[in-house]
This record gives sequence, C-alpha cells and structure tokens, in this order.
Amino acid sequence: MTNQSSFLPPNRQIEAILRGTVQAHVTQELHDKLRNSHGSNTPLVIKAGFDPTAPDLHLGHAVLLTKLRQLQDFGHQVIFLVGDFTARIGDPTGKNKTRPPLSQQQIEHNCQTYQKQVFRILDSQQTQIRFNSQWLSHLDLNKIITLCAKCSVAQLIERDDFASRLAQRHPVSMHELLYPLMQAYDSVVLKADIELGGSDQLFNLLMGRHLMRQMGLPPQCVLTLPLLEGTDARTQNGQLVGPKMSKSLNNAIGLTDPPNDQFGKLLSINDDLMWRYFTLLSLRDPQQLDQLKQQHPKQAKMQLAHEIVSRFHSQQAANQAQHHFNTLFGPGNRNRIPTNAAVVHLQLPQNTNMPLIQLLH
Repeated sequence: MTNQSSFLPPNRQIEAILRGTVQAHVTQELHDKLRNSHGSNTPLVIKAGFDPTAPDLHLGHAVLLTKLRQLQDFGHQVIFLVGDFTARIGDPTGKNKTRPPLSQQQIEHNCQTYQKQVFRILDSQQTQIRFNSQWLSHLDLNKIITLCAKCSVAQLIERDDFASRLAQRHPVSMHELLYPLMQAYDSVVLKADIELGGSDQLFNLLMGRHLMRQMGLPPQCVLTLPLLEGTDARTQNGQLVGPKMSKSLNNAIGLTDPPNDQFGKLLSINDDLMWRYFTLLSLRDPQQLDQLKQQHPKQAKMQLAHEIVSRFHSQQAANQAQHHFNTLFGPGNRNRIPTNAAVVHLQLPQNTNMPLIQLLH
C-alpha cells in the first residue's frame, strides 16, 4: 500500500493525532519523528498492546483501535501486540488486589478471537500481529536480572495502584512488579516510535520510554486515550459517572454483537453518555457533531446506533436493526407482539396457584 504520510504535512498529522487524546508526552519529540518520517518517506512504528483477558473486543477497545487506524491512514505501520505472555501475569491496573492469571487454554482461545475481530477496524495490509511470548518466554534468569537492574523498586511502587495497595497494607506480589518491565521490554524488542494505550496505562507506557533509553534506543513517544464508560454510566450532579466498559461487568457492546443487540444497547444509554460515545467513536467531524446537538436526543442517538452498526456490520444490517427497533418501540408499536417473539410452554401441575411474577421468573 502507498505510504500516505508523504501527502500530509507533519503539522496536519500531529493536529489530528492529538485530537481526543488524554495525555501526549514529549510532543516535540513526536513532531520531530513525524517530520523525519515525512522527509524520508519512512513509516513510523506504532505499537499498542492488548492482553487477551476476555474472549471479545468491545467498543472500549475501538477507541484505541480507531486512533491506530487513523495513524495507518497517514501511512504508518501498526503493530497489534497480543500480550499472550503478560496475560499470564495479569496487569493489576485499577485493581485493589492481585488479579488471577489466565489459563493457557483461555489465552489461546482469546488470542484467536482477537485476530478475527481486529480487522473490523484496522487495515490488514498495514498491521503486524505479534505475540510477546515470542521473546518473553525465552528470557532466562540472567536476562531478567539484567532488565531488573535497569529499574529501581522505588520507581515501580510509584505506580498509583501499587502505592495505594501498599498504603492500605494490601499485598503486592513480586510477579506484578515485573509486569510494567515486561511491557516496556516489548517496546525495546519492537523498537516502537509511538506507543498508544488507555489512560490507565500511562505508567507502563512511560516505563517503556525509560527502558528504551536505558538500552540505548531512541525512546518512544506516548499517547493515552480515554477509557470508555460502560452502558450503565449515569449522570450525577452534572457529571457522567460509571465504570469503564467491560465484559465482566456486563456493560459492554461487543464488536461482534448481533446488529439488533448493538442497536438496542446504544438506544438504551444515557443522553450524556451518547455524546461521550459520539466524541470517542464517531467518524463525524466536530462540525457535524455540533449540528447533531441541535436535534432531539433520541434522533441523535438513532444516528449513533446506525453509524456503529454500519461500521461493524453493514449499512443494510443497520437499516434492518433500526426497522426492528422501531417495530418494537416506535410510536404505536409499544404494545404490539413481535412476530419473532419466543414461545415458551410450561408443564405445571393441575390446580397450581402461582403468582404471575413467580411464573414469569
């Protein structure tokens, strides 16, 4: 594929790249890398790591993947790094206790689904899929000790979740302290120019900069993206609050969820959350979003749901999902029994006296 970075000046690239980011460390370095890439017509190496801790990717992952696709459209090379080795450790980010490692069978299953789903967003021609077990599983004790010597214990326990757990006298296991170092070593091996991650990954990403410098490599630039709230987020005192999207919390919309499910879940979200989703997930430009805000929230939400379903399935699927939703919940249809409603036959003893709620349960 033609490298398109030569067609877009570095200042235009950086303006688009920084839009929507939470933190952008060493912006001047980023600009220098983009300028050198533009001058030599050489793509930058963009790294983003995903531990296969769940069997499916969801819209929360799509925030980061969309930024990666933007970088690909500028002509850069993306490495989608599957943390099949680090998943055995389990990154405790945001956890108040040690996270149990996954079994090898779970990791292998999740890796397979990630590979199938990631190209719903990324360009397969400009994406390398790598697995960090390729190098981490071959580190011997001598190499691990050498890596550990590049970082102090004081540096590691500066990480917020480690510091708070230690302050509360909660245990921090030795293997957890190795996680940031292992993620940082991934950047050394891949010689990343830029690493992207969620805002909760800032410490780990900066550790990559530190270790690359210690190993005599140009340090990577770091960009963090917002964490997308789950479908159960609500507005309290004028602020949107709620846990981040997670399959384990049952508040996620999967990239491969059926079109009707995706559409219905998006129509159920809070109005304030809708605009958050528009900002982080929509491909519309800011001017188009301003125009949408002049509409009734339900109509805007319909357009959000239609865009998301079109993007991850097809426009035809989105049209059908919207028709299905209107059939069930549109004006005058609320009491209509759907033609595809499930029929359940119950065998109850004669003269059974049962409250309706118990029967339905």
